[in-house]
Amino acid sequence: METYLSSKCFEEMGETMGKKVLIATVYNPDPVLLAATKLGPDRLILLLDEKPDREQDKALKLIQDSLGKVIEVKTVKCAVYDVVKVASKCVEIIDMQPKEDVVYVNITSGRKTKAIGLLFAAYARHDRVKKIAYNPEEDKGLVVYLPRLSFKLTESQKKILEYVDAGNYASIKELSEKIDLSTAMLYRAIDELKDMDLISVEDGLKLTDAGKIARL
Repeated sequence: METYLSSKCFEEMGETMGKKVLIATVYNPDPVLLAATKLGPDRLILLLDEKPDREQDKALKLIQDSLGKVIEVKTVKCAVYDVVKVASKCVEIIDMQPKEDVVYVNITSGRKTKAIGLLFAAYARHDRVKKIAYNPEEDKGLVVYLPRLSFKLTESQKKILEYVDAGNYASIKELSEKIDLSTAMLYRAIDELKDMDLISVEDGLKLTDAGKIARL
């Protein structure tokens, strides 16, 4: 069958379609190697501890030796136990990828807190992440795809989180004097945000960790 597309056209189509990007936590190299083998990414971004230990360094070297000549392998250091900081760094990584690229996430290896941070980042950038994968330790050949959830917030809820994040409000009444929302709408939205565990009102208005991540 003849084609009327030149090789240049195919190259242009490839650029338009974008590249596969895999963002993964890492400590044991096996889940990363499995994910890369199954997905065939063009770019692999590994989340390292701020101070990688010998095991993580060894895992990184093995991955680079195995995949480095075939795909682009990058590393990013981030916090280990601060889920909000991990999520923030991961959102930054996702946002840096070209819009035409397709982002995949694997949360199998590495510290649990780091995996949770990457998972929350995938929720915060629901529209950019195509799949979230996990490989069970009991069956290393199995890939479990997790639901792609998102923080579905109304414009009023987003505005409240923005104000609370930027200001220091001792009470809802104090916030009501600054924000452009009716009192009824404000109280209703704050009740909803409390139910979602995005905001706390016990000691003044404050964002919870989940609220900080929802703001990313």
